[in-house]
Amino acid sequence: MARITLRQLLDHAAEEGYGVPAFNINNMEQALAIMEAAEAVDAPVIMQASRGARSYANDIVLKHLIDAMAEMYPHIPICMHQDHGNNEATCATAIQYGFTSVMMDGSLKADAKTPADYDYNVRVTRNVVDMAHWVGASVEGELGVLGSLETGMGEKEDGHGFEGKLSHDQLLTDPDQAVEFVKATEVDALAIAMGTSHGAYKFTRKPDGDVLAMHVIEEIHRRLPNTHLVMHGSSSVPQDLQDIINQYGGEMPQTWGVPVEEIQRGIKHGVRKINIDTDNRMAITGAIRKVFAEKPGEFDPRSYLKPAKEAMRKVCIQRFEEFGTAGQASKIKPLPMSAMAKRYASGELAPQIGITRVAAE
Repeated sequence: MARITLRQLLDHAAEEGYGVPAFNINNMEQALAIMEAAEAVDAPVIMQASRGARSYANDIVLKHLIDAMAEMYPHIPICMHQDHGNNEATCATAIQYGFTSVMMDGSLKADAKTPADYDYNVRVTRNVVDMAHWVGASVEGELGVLGSLETGMGEKEDGHGFEGKLSHDQLLTDPDQAVEFVKATEVDALAIAMGTSHGAYKFTRKPDGDVLAMHVIEEIHRRLPNTHLVMHGSSSVPQDLQDIINQYGGEMPQTWGVPVEEIQRGIKHGVRKINIDTDNRMAITGAIRKVFAEKPGEFDPRSYLKPAKEAMRKVCIQRFEEFGTAGQASKIKPLPMSAMAKRYASGELAPQIGITRVAAE
């Protein structure tokens, strides 16, 4: 079965100059939509589950769901990732249930809403790195707090995120501090704050450099050319999906997401993992609303979940193609976590600071 760790997958993405969308899942239809899309375009997969998703679906269900996807699609490398782990225990239990990668979000304290100081972030992230690397799992860290550069407000999604006013410094990752953080923690990937946020309501206008600080990505990549960068909150919130939802009874106010061309710019500057959730939620919701509006007598869940899955599949295919992920799955030979553990133990995968990576960027 083609399980793969985040580190191996992102190393390949860096070598080949592409990015990988990381799609959140809560149920069977979402998992099938992702895998059907991946098979259609020969793309490796990152599926991720938040703490809210793990609570909703139950860890045992998620474990067997991912086992089923790996068995059904043995030729597709699948990374199962814990999204926004709030403490060491959350990350440890994720690995126990078959996750090959975890995020330790030490930018917030364990309550997942109080901004943490730098020393706390380093300490808890390093704890998770040590634990995960012993068994070969990968770790994503976060430096800076996700929130809006337009309003200065934090964001909360799925029970995670700061609510309230944040300083400009908190909303942007400091490049010098990013170098020190990677040295101190030895994370495999670094999520950075540069104006993106979770949910649909990211920007009140098409974003420009004042509210979407892509220059931060470019500067961090210049200083850390061998560190895989992660963009959170990077759904594009397509206008056509907003229109479908509202056409069939929805009440979504006009909003803007992260333009695909800005993500592609990020991929040229070290972004290897791009988190996508809202776009898929919108595709599913629009399809279901359409069935309910056109067939008000319908009560078989399959009649609306099937078109919902198909709508999400189309979004996933589009992102695989836009980010350069399509065509990459068959080039990868996944290593087991035991082999990755040996690579960590040997020091082979330690951060390379100040060494220029030769990549197809």
